[in-house]
Amino acid sequence: MFETAPMLRLDALVLARDERTVLRRLGWLGFVELTRSQAGPDTAPRDPPDHRAGLARCDRLRARVEELRRALEVPPLEASGERPALSWEQAEAELAAWSARADRLLELRQRLLKRRAESAALGERLAGYEGLDIRMAQLSGLSFLHCVIGSLPEPSFAGITGAVGGGTVLLPLARSRGRRQLIALASRGGGAALDAVLARAGFQPEPPPAPADVPLAALCADGRRRARRAAAQLERVEAALRALAVRASGSLAELERISREERRLLEAEQLSPRTQAAVRLAGWVPAADAPALARDLGQVTGGRCALETRPPRGEPPEDIPVLLRPPRLLRPFAVLVAAYGLPRYGDLEPTLFLALSYILMFGMMFGDAGQGAVLALAGLAALRGGCSTRVRDVGALILYGGLASLFFGLVYGSCFGLGWLKRFALWRDPLEGDPLRLLGASLCVGAGMISLGLVLNIVNRLRRGDRLGALLDRFGASGLLFYWAALAWLARSAAGPARGPAGWAFRLALILPVAAWAIRRPLACVFAGRAGRPADPGGLLAATAESFVGAFETVLVYLANTVSFVRLAAYAMSHAALLAAAALLAAEVARLCGGSGLAAAMVLVCGNAAAIVLEGTIAAVQALRLEYYEFFGKFFAGDGRPFVPFSLDGFAP
Repeated sequence: MFETAPMLRLDALVLARDERTVLRRLGWLGFVELTRSQAGPDTAPRDPPDHRAGLARCDRLRARVEELRRALEVPPLEASGERPALSWEQAEAELAAWSARADRLLELRQRLLKRRAESAALGERLAGYEGLDIRMAQLSGLSFLHCVIGSLPEPSFAGITGAVGGGTVLLPLARSRGRRQLIALASRGGGAALDAVLARAGFQPEPPPAPADVPLAALCADGRRRARRAAAQLERVEAALRALAVRASGSLAELERISREERRLLEAEQLSPRTQAAVRLAGWVPAADAPALARDLGQVTGGRCALETRPPRGEPPEDIPVLLRPPRLLRPFAVLVAAYGLPRYGDLEPTLFLALSYILMFGMMFGDAGQGAVLALAGLAALRGGCSTRVRDVGALILYGGLASLFFGLVYGSCFGLGWLKRFALWRDPLEGDPLRLLGASLCVGAGMISLGLVLNIVNRLRRGDRLGALLDRFGASGLLFYWAALAWLARSAAGPARGPAGWAFRLALILPVAAWAIRRPLACVFAGRAGRPADPGGLLAATAESFVGAFETVLVYLANTVSFVRLAAYAMSHAALLAAAALLAAEVARLCGGSGLAAAMVLVCGNAAAIVLEGTIAAVQALRLEYYEFFGKFFAGDGRPFVPFSLDGFAP
């Protein structure tokens, strides 16, 4: 419970012909992390194979699958695992077959879309000439008439009707995009005057919309027929593409799975040196899974393998992968720990400490029995009916927070902001009681968490063999002495100044740790110089200055971190104030509405709903902030290397 999962170093020797079988089994098991090992004359003299060409082949196949899936609008699916396994050549051939079918339909759809666009453009040009059963040759072939075709702005049309002279015919046609299409006829002698009037009105000449010998009405009807035919053909092609997408979806998912699996197998093979007939696999396995691993590898190889697991003695802790395996009740809090980082292998695992302190702080800030019951029921519903592990974990966090809120609601005597529970309160309401006592309780919680963080840091450093750091680090034993002495001095000062031996003891307990922090680095610099080792890069003066600044900063850090826990009392009082405001507003609404209990109840429900959403979110975030900055900052660097097991998106046979 207080440590990460014990890890074992894995070394296995398997026959080269069993390598793929073993890797597939490891990928299906999913609890072995494979690492690169160096070739050597005493282990496996040949270097791992270079699979760059094979990896590029996998990437090409997967890219083509992605492209085809987007073209057919096939959503990403998981492979069912019901189809027989395909070889790499069969997978490429199947993809080529699907691509050929899709390419034919996609090319046909592109041609039909282009044809439809052309028909639409022609139809738009001919729209204004609908119903004119004339040929353009009949207009342009008249030697005694001047004919122009085009469009002009709609507001200008009314103005030119009086501007043109007699002997001019204006034939207005359809409106399109704020312009009026127009055919204008004038005598040959009046053509120049007509052109001038039209030019001033913004007229834009257009080419004839049809060949000179084709009737406009017939051309319009033919255009409509072509558009309907193209639309019908396009609908048939779209239906064929949809049907193809349905048939291809499972196959594409399987091909994508095959490409991912093949890529991971090739990457794994590149980690392992080999002999002429055998392959050496190296990695890490959780100690609890080692027996199952030995049993499975013996089964799949028929006993043709040599397996050795050993504790990681002598390995740097930062090189050993870390796996959190908390009890099921603590799993949601392990997610919060992992969001900050992972402990180094061998360090204490802080999930239990975070769980207890987080629930305590959330309940203090969000104490209300009624709202806590609502949260607990909502969390229980998500925990029991969640569709994923993440949803169930969030539901568990809400359930724990709701139970803590319910308990502190009984302590405060608060239930939806109503006063009937206050006479049964285990303590007192945050607003009506003594706020200084609530502030003192918050500071006590903060002092306890900071002290716990210092103790955990001392334990971690001793486990690493860093005795000097455990003693003199600013968050080590010297820091713990300084912090407790400062707390005791403040508590004693409240009753009066400490005199005599007690006063000197307080002064020494405060001064000696600060002096140790200030001179530790300069002394290390001096000793390193005398021993001939590299000294501080900045020299003795820079080391002294930085040490004194660091000591002063440490004093401020202890003060600031302790004061930060005042927010527990502040948010508890703000939560109580919001509920009190909702109750007063409900009473005032009931008075204004002639004693209407329904209106008051609606106001009270809305006020509590707002408090649950806003105050609940704030309390959750602030509790997590105190965990990460004030608590974890004392002992937890979060620089552990995560355990990343080798896995395949496949199905065990």
